[in-house]
This record gives sequence, C-alpha cells and structure tokens, in this order.
Amino acid sequence: MSLWNWALEAYARPGVAEACLELQDRHGQSVPYLLWAAWAARRGVSLPAEALAAGAWLARAWDEAAVAPLRQVRRRLKIPMSGMPDDPREAARAQAKAAELAAEQALMLALEAMTPAGGGQVPALLQALLEASAAWEPQAPRAAMALLAQALA
Repeated sequence: MSLWNWALEAYARPGVAEACLELQDRHGQSVPYLLWAAWAARRGVSLPAEALAAGAWLARAWDEAAVAPLRQVRRRLKIPMSGMPDDPREAARAQAKAAELAAEQALMLALEAMTPAGGGQVPALLQALLEASAAWEPQAPRAAMALLAQALA
C-alpha cells in the first residue's frame, strides 16, 4: 500500500489525528515525515540515519515552502466573521484545505520515493518514530511519540 493511502487510513484511526496535531502544533514536528517513518517500519523497512536526515530536510523545505503557508491561510479563514449569516470564507477555507492536503500528498510521494529497499534491523514502531523525531530537530518528547505509536498500533 502506498504511503499516502496508508497515511489516510492511519489518520482516520482513533487517537491518531489528535496525536499528530499535538506533535505538529506543540512540538514542531512534521506529520507527513513521522507517518513516513511509521509506514516504513510497518513495511519492515529500516530508515538509516542518512535517509532520515534527507527526509527531514525535504519535509522541512516543503513545509516552509507550501504546507505551513497553506495551513496558516486555512486556519485564519476558520475564524468566523461576526454578523455575517453566510460566511463567504468557508469556500475559500475548503480550497485552502484541499491545497494543503495536495501539498502533503506531494511530500509523501517524494518521501516514499526516497524509501530504501528493505534490509537492516527494523526498529519497533515507537523506536522508528523516536529516531525520525531525533533527526527532525527539535526532538519531540518521548511521551508524545508514544501516544502516536500507541494510536497507530
């Protein structure tokens, strides 16, 4: 299963969205990058330090160029305008959300293409997430990563 399809299924599981948003908003993590690490571990692929560093660089660059600006627009459009019965911003917000998801999908396609062939000792899911977070900088707290690992299990 592709990374994107797996991520959509995983994100819909109870607790995953909340854990991902906590890691993104409170700890500065990249959700697509973390889901890539989890997906690789689930497929029996160990991501070596070089792949994690390259993935972190790509995710950070893509986040700064596309994902974060689109997320900021979407979130700003979520604030309701007082006194307006039909807020015209809802359609714009839906378009911004679709563009944000398309940007995340493009990032995940690139990360999937960077995934090495299987081999090496495959870490447990929590360990894979911790290694990815360590390569990301700043590293997220272990407890927050454990919540995501538990939700993905």
